[in-house]
Amino acid sequence: MKKFIPLLIILALTTSCKHISEKEELPNIVWITSEDNSKHYMSLFDENGVSTPHIQSLSEEVVIFTNAFSNSSVCSAARSTLMSGCYGSRMGSHYHRKIQAVPMPDSLQMFPAYLKQAGYYTSNNAKEDYNIIKSDFVWDASSDKASWRNRDEGQPFFHVHNIYISHEGFLHFTKEEMDSVANKNEFKFVQPNHPHTETFKYTNARYRDNIQKMDNEVGRVLDELRNDNLLENTIVFYFSDHGGVLPCSKGYLYETGLHIPLVVYVPEKFNHLVGYKKGSKANGFVSFVDFSATVLNLAGIKVPEQIDGTPFLGKGINMHEVEKRDETFGYADRMDEKYDMVRSYRKGKYKYIRNFQPYNSDGIMNNYRYKQLAYKEWKKMFEEGKLDSVQSQFFLSKPAEALYNIESDPYETNNLASSKEYSGMLIDLRERLVSKMKSMPDLSMYPEHYLIKNAFNNPFAYGQEHKSEIHKLIDIANLSLGDFENVKEKLGLALKSEKPWERYWALNSCIVFAEKANELTEIIKQISESDTELLNRVKAAEYLAMVLHISPVDIITNAIYSTSDGVEVLEILNSVVLLQDVFHYYQFNIQKDYLYAEVLNEPLVKERLKYLESN
Repeated sequence: MKKFIPLLIILALTTSCKHISEKEELPNIVWITSEDNSKHYMSLFDENGVSTPHIQSLSEEVVIFTNAFSNSSVCSAARSTLMSGCYGSRMGSHYHRKIQAVPMPDSLQMFPAYLKQAGYYTSNNAKEDYNIIKSDFVWDASSDKASWRNRDEGQPFFHVHNIYISHEGFLHFTKEEMDSVANKNEFKFVQPNHPHTETFKYTNARYRDNIQKMDNEVGRVLDELRNDNLLENTIVFYFSDHGGVLPCSKGYLYETGLHIPLVVYVPEKFNHLVGYKKGSKANGFVSFVDFSATVLNLAGIKVPEQIDGTPFLGKGINMHEVEKRDETFGYADRMDEKYDMVRSYRKGKYKYIRNFQPYNSDGIMNNYRYKQLAYKEWKKMFEEGKLDSVQSQFFLSKPAEALYNIESDPYETNNLASSKEYSGMLIDLRERLVSKMKSMPDLSMYPEHYLIKNAFNNPFAYGQEHKSEIHKLIDIANLSLGDFENVKEKLGLALKSEKPWERYWALNSCIVFAEKANELTEIIKQISESDTELLNRVKAAEYLAMVLHISPVDIITNAIYSTSDGVEVLEILNSVVLLQDVFHYYQFNIQKDYLYAEVLNEPLVKERLKYLESN
């Protein structure tokens, strides 16, 4: 029995798709995606990379995109952007891993649904990992058996083939294995923010071995297309789902987490869809929000207005215009059990990073990350005082703003934000980022637990309805970038606001100002004792602990015991780990017997409690 397809979906698809005449041949389109590798580790893109002969065998027949970016640096958030064509922080799909899936914006479907409506066979082999509710009208087949070979005769197809071998999990080896198993690549290069130890050298080499194994799998897929006599009828994209997994890459908004490899093979008969010559390099900036629009455009399908991206291939696309594109936007929020809120904006060679909670160090514990020996060793060397100033940055509180020249500083170790020479660039990129966040608007100005309760039935609509409020929250958060004497009156008013998240962001700004905000201490103490939002009591306690060395243990522990919301507890536990590990003043003893059953059933809370119990 066929599954019922809601009438609204059919109408949306029908109105969004342009039917193509039967005489016009449609290109097959294949995405070959590898997991967890940025452009830095392939010699086709970077001098410190290894050869990938199967990908490079196409180099005379493909367009190489030198500036392709994921908008998020972790799997599910990145893949959600690929499938929706929407920024995750606009539609609530930006947390990894999802605690609750979100719907697509009203009337918009994941883009393969439009391909199906236009007559394509759509298949995915095999990973999905979306934070979005998927309708039944996206894939004809999605499993480890899915293939274009199951389509009707003569039917065009869109196929996704996912390659796992370069995934982070393949770097979870033991010291015994490291000592006994040789790598094919004897790689000596270690990036400057990492310690130059044998562990890091081995990890670099093993990772590059995995990338070459990934390349072999790319070759196998290409051979299948050749053997099926399809390669000359098929446009093939190869790219990674986000950046790499060496420490401080995956999950972070540095170039090693965002800057992906992308090559596109276009057969002779479809050259008219691409303005670039074969074998050429495209330098214009393209991002994951653009990919769905590009595929639809290649297939001759009208791009829905609600997609955030812009096509970079297909009819009507001017190569010279694409080459002028030089901006990309990135976002990072919760990664597994670790919370942070970071946004990035790159224009040309300059990269701006805004740390909205800079007191959170990059190195705050995330259990899955620290399964990697290199992460463990890095942390141990920091605790033993064996790192230089650049290598130590990962474990220290961050600047609220960072500015990097990517051409001269590809691993983002030299922050130019405080240099007068670059003040104009800093202000320009700051304003561009603020404008981007407000235009969405960016839902992360609300805590995740609040969004789940109040917005996740329709995040896009919630954002539009609360746009002016979100704008104000961004402005309050950005008070921390000003001179305290000039903003203290606004901070004081925000701390006394009737709106809880205005108080929340004012508290965050006070933490950033540290001792400068001491004259607001009495208001902050009152918030710590009686605010209607537990998270605000915790943020106030953080300020009192970090700045005045007043113990936060009772306030934070009582807050944990006071709620049955597991996500709210997860947010609070981030503060516990921060205060215990980074600031080293306080020890917490969370008693499970005092926690609500709903809290104990939250898997990510279990991860945090497991870690805290072990320390």
